[in-house]
Amino acid sequence: MTFSKFSYLRLFATFLIAIGAISTGASAQNTPQSVVTTEQVRAELLAHAPDGADAGKTVWVGLQLAHRPEWHTYWKNSGDSGLPTSLQWTLPPGVTAGDIAWPVPKKILIGTLANYGYEGTVLLPVPLTITPAFKPSLLNSEIEVKLKASWLVCRQECVPEGGEFALRLPVRGSTALNATAFAASFQAQPKALSGDSRVEVAGNTLKVSVTGLPAAAQGKTLEFFPETPEVIETAAKWTQNWQGAVWTANVPLSEQRSQSPSVMPLVLALDSKGQRQAFVAQARLVGSWPPLAAAGAVSPALATGLTTNAGLGGAPVSPTATLGLWAAVLGALLGGLILNLMPCVFPVLAIKVMSFTRHADDRHGHRVSGLAYSAGVVLSFLALGALMLGLRSAGEQLGWGFQLQSPAVVAALAVLFTVMGLNLAGLFEFGQFLSSRVLLLEAKNPAINAFLSGVLAVAIASPCTAPFMGASLGLALGLPALQALLIFAAIGLGMALPYLAASLIPAVARLLPRPGAWMATFRRAMAFPMFATVVWLVWVLGQQTGIDGAGALLALLVALSGVIWAFTLTGRSRLLTATISIAVLALLTGAIGQNIFKPLETSGATAMTTAATDRWQAWAPGRVEQVLATGAPVFVDFTAAWCVTCQYNKKTTLANQDVLADLDAKKVTLLRADWTRRDPAITAALSQLGRNGVPVYVIYKAGSAPVVLSEILAVGEVRAALARL
Repeated sequence: MTFSKFSYLRLFATFLIAIGAISTGASAQNTPQSVVTTEQVRAELLAHAPDGADAGKTVWVGLQLAHRPEWHTYWKNSGDSGLPTSLQWTLPPGVTAGDIAWPVPKKILIGTLANYGYEGTVLLPVPLTITPAFKPSLLNSEIEVKLKASWLVCRQECVPEGGEFALRLPVRGSTALNATAFAASFQAQPKALSGDSRVEVAGNTLKVSVTGLPAAAQGKTLEFFPETPEVIETAAKWTQNWQGAVWTANVPLSEQRSQSPSVMPLVLALDSKGQRQAFVAQARLVGSWPPLAAAGAVSPALATGLTTNAGLGGAPVSPTATLGLWAAVLGALLGGLILNLMPCVFPVLAIKVMSFTRHADDRHGHRVSGLAYSAGVVLSFLALGALMLGLRSAGEQLGWGFQLQSPAVVAALAVLFTVMGLNLAGLFEFGQFLSSRVLLLEAKNPAINAFLSGVLAVAIASPCTAPFMGASLGLALGLPALQALLIFAAIGLGMALPYLAASLIPAVARLLPRPGAWMATFRRAMAFPMFATVVWLVWVLGQQTGIDGAGALLALLVALSGVIWAFTLTGRSRLLTATISIAVLALLTGAIGQNIFKPLETSGATAMTTAATDRWQAWAPGRVEQVLATGAPVFVDFTAAWCVTCQYNKKTTLANQDVLADLDAKKVTLLRADWTRRDPAITAALSQLGRNGVPVYVIYKAGSAPVVLSEILAVGEVRAALARL
């Protein structure tokens, strides 16, 4: 067995096979169900069709959220913070879904903020219209309803959650088991009012007058909920009065108002005889709105920081304003060069160095190998960049390293590196499983192996953001496509530069070790970094899908190793052992394979809550502003399990006793934004900071500009930033 038989062409084929096999098992991931339970909420998809669901009927479905004590989700206007629950339906042709019939919310006070939402149990009903275009199957006279829901559940901390649901409605049968729940939700719907209701702006006050309220409500103190968000100061004091049968109110306008509706739906509620009644008025605007506040989705302090942070010693928060294109290209080039130092990339790159060594006396082979490897790296970065930019332009919230947010990709890479490790350890040679024609083709095209080694190196290196890369990647998102791709190409060129130099410059090549017997020992030694990479990937998967997912992947990797070993045998034992090992792998895949793709949320936990410790809290949209309103400074760690730099910083600088003592002395609130799994809210927050990958570390203080620290975090840097608080 010689090192020369190691083949990236074969490895790449193995990787494609692994992706295909795992994708087959992925059909079980996020398997729709009627109930999803987390630590904070029990969510269930309910239906109400007492007269059946054939053409011409309107039936009701709804998501019921049962909150644990002290937890809440949000109304259509969430108030000062939070996000409304979102429902995305998948329905048969001819069936259409209406809007959520939102029950009246309650006002929830959190410090100096006020939100509108729900506690206890709430049902969010949605009407389904069955049009004549709906044609049920002769073999299946049911309507399949699928729902993808997402909600933000909060107490003092907030946790983004979600789930996929499915149920079937009989077309001609009755579905009325949930009649009580739907009746209660319908009772909680605000009743439409007639009459001429109005809103008028007078200085910084919104003057409201509502007519048509029933006699039972007149003279009573009413609750007030505007459906249009970002118009009033939700937590501010306001006054109400009655002028005969007309209810009036003076409500402070928001300094950050972003809406100017010509008609403003207003919900009014009161408790009457132990029951809550609600009414909705369509109030027309009298006069005109004042000019809108400056656009921005962040607090004034953060908005100031976006332009002034560079002068406070931190990295630029808004690279679009502080970096020129060519400065960004240079930063990308340096960042790509530093990517070679990432621990997870070392095994692949070390093998590449050995391939150079093996051709020490072949200058032509050197040049071909170096150019092919560089082409693989640069084109892979361009492909990843183009894919990310294309998906973002289609509305997806993605950032750098998005591929490792998929459990399927993580599991496929674990399979690939397991196979690589077994090959390096000498268990098998790829030539044992390939025909002589394929081997001859590979021998005539050694550049293919070098090219694919570049692709593999990018697949492993790309999830992390090296120094100098963060601002460049952030800038790329705001540039035209060709300029953005120039930055991605510069990252690839930087990563390939050392090996390109070794292949083109004889003086550099002479620094490499000469070939010899030591290479066989080195080959076997390289199996251990490969297996260490597998350990890291299994740990990443565990952060995404829980201990059951990690355990399932380990079991399948062991079974796969058994299959490979079986094919190395000779004689009659090969057929029997291979048959048994393949059967074991197939049975295990069917029995536990779905655990690899099962979202952590559906098993009663979330990646964000498990990431939080006694000292760290989970980040959520609006959480920074909530804490700053109390006067406490905030340190946010944007991290991910698959980011090696993040984990290094977490175990070193962020665990340093001096740093922790400074954080305690300054009474800093620590928030951790876990991007291990895809999270559009975190992606949006990174974009606001001019970043597109992790790690990112930010220090906030009310009234001051936020400070973004370096990607490779130093104790001195953190302590110096804390000293300025």
